[in-house]
Amino acid sequence: MKTVAVNKPARFHYEILETLEAGIVLQGSEVKSIREGRISLKDSYADVKDGEVHLLNCHISPYEAANRFNHEPERPRKLLLHRREIKRLTGKIRERGLTLVPMKVVLNDKGFVKVELALAKGKKIYEKKEAIKERDRAREARAALKYARR
Repeated sequence: MKTVAVNKPARFHYEILETLEAGIVLQGSEVKSIREGRISLKDSYADVKDGEVHLLNCHISPYEAANRFNHEPERPRKLLLHRREIKRLTGKIRERGLTLVPMKVVLNDKGFVKVELALAKGKKIYEKKEAIKERDRAREARAALKYARR
């Protein structure tokens, strides 16, 4: 499996509770653009409407060679999940106030594009500040260890 795109800010803004993999309905020019790595998951999320899951605000750049048959960069894209998975996710989203966030996009062995979705809970501001402090402490400890080895 080849990782095409990763949503780095999601790990900072959300506490990840559970992940699952979903297929995605794409046009041909979108697949070619994704294979070139021209996809951005920043600020994207998934939403359940009418028993279907859609990926929203995901930007896939137009494919240069597709000319007039090109796709719209930020159109909603349907995600392929089993009905029981959709019902389970819908229940968790409604009862606990969770969010579906795409974590990464991968190409599997067969060449299909898959999206790794995460059931996530938004972090509070103080939790984000604590994460920044912890990251700074770890960086300083690595620097001190590196300096001590010399």
